[in-house]
Amino acid sequence: MGRKQLWTVIAALILVNCLTLAFFLSKANLAGGAEDKETVATVRGKTIVRKEWLNELETRYGKDVLKDMVDQKVIEEMAAKYRIKISNQDVEREFRMLKATYNSFGKQNLKNEKKLKEQIRTNLLLEELLTKDVKVSNDELESYYQKNKELFNVPAAYHLSHIVVGTKEEADQTIQELAGGSNFSTLAMERSIDEFSANEGGDIGYISEQDERYPLEYIQIAKELKTGAYSQPINVEQGFAILKLEEKITGRNYAFKDVKEPIRRQMALEKMNSPVSAATFWDDAKVDWVYGK
Repeated sequence: MGRKQLWTVIAALILVNCLTLAFFLSKANLAGGAEDKETVATVRGKTIVRKEWLNELETRYGKDVLKDMVDQKVIEEMAAKYRIKISNQDVEREFRMLKATYNSFGKQNLKNEKKLKEQIRTNLLLEELLTKDVKVSNDELESYYQKNKELFNVPAAYHLSHIVVGTKEEADQTIQELAGGSNFSTLAMERSIDEFSANEGGDIGYISEQDERYPLEYIQIAKELKTGAYSQPINVEQGFAILKLEEKITGRNYAFKDVKEPIRRQMALEKMNSPVSAATFWDDAKVDWVYGK
C-alpha cells in the first residue's frame, strides 16, 4: 500500500473511531437510575427508552469500541516497556500530511484535532513496536526515498469555505451582509445552493492545485487571500461563489533526514507482511476482557 493511500485509510479510521467512541461513551455516561427509563423516541405512542437504545449500541458496537480502548492501553504499556517514544515533530508532520492530502478535513473534523493527534501518535507507536527488531540498511532507505520523493512532498493546501448563489444580485447582497458583520458560516447555511457544503457552514475542506473537484480559480484566489478574509464573487457553473480562506498549509518537500524513520517503519512493515495490529502484544500485556480469548 502506498503511503498516500495509507494516510487516507488512517484518516478515515481516525474519524470514524473518534466519532463512534465519543458518541457511544457520551451516551453510556448518561445511563443509570431513572435516566435508563427516559424516552428517546416514540412511534405512534410506543416508546423506546434510553436503556433499550444503549443496550442496542453495546450489542452493535460495544466489542469494537472496547477493543479500541484495550488496544490503546496495550500500546501505551508496550511502548513504556520498550522505552519507545514518538516526538511531537513526528506527529505534527503526519498531521500536516494528512490535512494536505486528505481533502475531507474540515472545521468539524478539526474540532477533534487533539484526539486526531493522539491517534496518530498511537499509530506511530504501534508501527515502531512492530518493527523495532527489523533491520533495514541505510542504502535501502535512501533508495526508497529517491524512488518515492513525491510521497514526501506536501503540496500547498488551502482550507476554504464558500457560499454559492444563483445570481449576481444575490452575491452582491451577500457581500454587503458580510461587510456589515454577518457570519460567513451562517449565511452559507441560509442561502448557499451547494447543499453539501451549506450543511457544514460552507466548509469544503482543504484543496490543492491537484484537486479537480473545484475550479482552478479557487486556488488562484486562495493564494491572494489572507486567513479569515473572503473574496469578491466569481463566476462558477452554478452561479456565483464567494470564498473564505480558513487556513493555508505552506507546501514543503521533506528531506531524507526528516523522513528516514517513517521510511524505515514503512519498509519494515512491508518486509514483515503482517497486519498492523496491537493484538500481537495482548498476551505480553496480559489482557483479560469480558469477551474472553
